[in-house]
Amino acid sequence: MSTAYKSAIDLVRELKQKHGNWQNISETDAARMMSQNRFKTGLDIAKYTAKIMRQDMEDYDNDTSQYTQSLGAWHGFVAQQTMYAKKKYFGTTSKTYIYLSGWMVAALRSEFGPLPDQSMHEKTSVPS
Repeated sequence: MSTAYKSAIDLVRELKQKHGNWQNISETDAARMMSQNRFKTGLDIAKYTAKIMRQDMEDYDNDTSQYTQSLGAWHGFVAQQTMYAKKKYFGTTSKTYIYLSGWMVAALRSEFGPLPDQSMHEKTSVPS
């Protein structure tokens, strides 16, 4: 367990003691969210993940046995749970990527029902 994660758990515990109506908040869940949300902007996330992907591509160029595993998911929750399981059973998510289909997300969230192509959906489908 990292020091930042432990500190976040302690902070949430302090806040729960201070605010009586926070008792249903899980310290570990809130601390995990705090540690996951360490990026200030979307650009920071893109730079961080691009660095990892470039390194993975370089590793593969140097040794083709260092391939990445790409998994497909039809929903954001499924993608999240897949990565949790990968980390739990293999100890790492290194060289593992999730492909989250935009058209499937749009189809699941469309106010007009499932449509075959994302370009046929209203622009609010994916964010909604």
